[in-house]
Amino acid sequence: MTIFTDDVVSAVTGHMNGDHTDDNLLIAKAFGYPEATGSRMVGVTGDGGVWTVSDPAGEHELAVAWPGGAISERPEIRRQVVELYKVACDKLGLPAREEHAPAADSGAHAHGDHHGHGNPHAGGHPHAGGHPHGAGAEPSDGPKPFSSVIRESSWGDHSDSEGATFMEDIMRGVGTKQDYIDLVAQHYFMYEALEVAAEQLSADPALAGFHPAGLIRMPALEADLAHLLGADWKTQIAPVPATAAYAARIREIAAEGWAAGIIAHHYTRYLGDLSGGQMIAKRVAKQHGLEADGIGFYNFDGLGPLGAFKNAYRAELDALGERLDDVEQQRMLDEVRAAYGFNTAVFVDLGVAKARNA
Repeated sequence: MTIFTDDVVSAVTGHMNGDHTDDNLLIAKAFGYPEATGSRMVGVTGDGGVWTVSDPAGEHELAVAWPGGAISERPEIRRQVVELYKVACDKLGLPAREEHAPAADSGAHAHGDHHGHGNPHAGGHPHAGGHPHGAGAEPSDGPKPFSSVIRESSWGDHSDSEGATFMEDIMRGVGTKQDYIDLVAQHYFMYEALEVAAEQLSADPALAGFHPAGLIRMPALEADLAHLLGADWKTQIAPVPATAAYAARIREIAAEGWAAGIIAHHYTRYLGDLSGGQMIAKRVAKQHGLEADGIGFYNFDGLGPLGAFKNAYRAELDALGERLDDVEQQRMLDEVRAAYGFNTAVFVDLGVAKARNA
């Protein structure tokens, strides 16, 4: 039996528990616990997945074998999770989401390997249990929703960002408090540029739905840094080179007035914070004894139910896609992938800085 490394297990379970909560529950109901009220993925091996399931009788451990048999490589995990989801749907007599339906002419999956939101970045965002940057059901006889196109086009890029060691350490609970502080500092410089750019969205009635007041992060970032570093926090932080380049790119797009480009970065950052970021907050809070102070950046109570907001955001993306021609759609997709690249580069730079200062 293949035993995957802790970082792989952490990335997969983090993605499933942050971005696919409904799918976890559906799998539990299909494989032995029809009255399940909660389900969290807690393990991944070459033979299958493991969940902790809650129902009226208590808490149970559920191990389910991969439908395609034993696996040995990380990219195979996602394919088998998708297959398991489809088998669960079949057992329960439910239609699988169109994004996971077989292609009509080949039987291939509608998208490749990912994630883990996802954005973390996010990289995935919940629909009722799908990828955070992802899509819900779509009509089989119509065009693919633009939110699905974006998610599918950036799947591999999000997986790359998950692989950055600096971020993996934080997700696994082995990063230091200074690691977390360094991450918060980089967020400050990213969002300083992004939220100025996002003012262009707020000013346009057709785009205002992307950026409600509840999304704004700068006040929370400033409060977090003051709590973590003290009143003179501004004198103690600086962007790593990748963060400076990232912020410069956002400012360049804003100066151009390219709304779709702003949304490419907006989508990549905020939906990752709303999904995988929630797990980061829980891990960091537990590890370093933080409560509201220090992790306010991840508190989006002003948005109401996060699942509903992410559904609404996805609908805004779909509406945007209908207004863009093919050339502009592709230009935006390229910018989404560039945004994932910037995020990965930031994690790499943070790792280099950490090693240099060790």
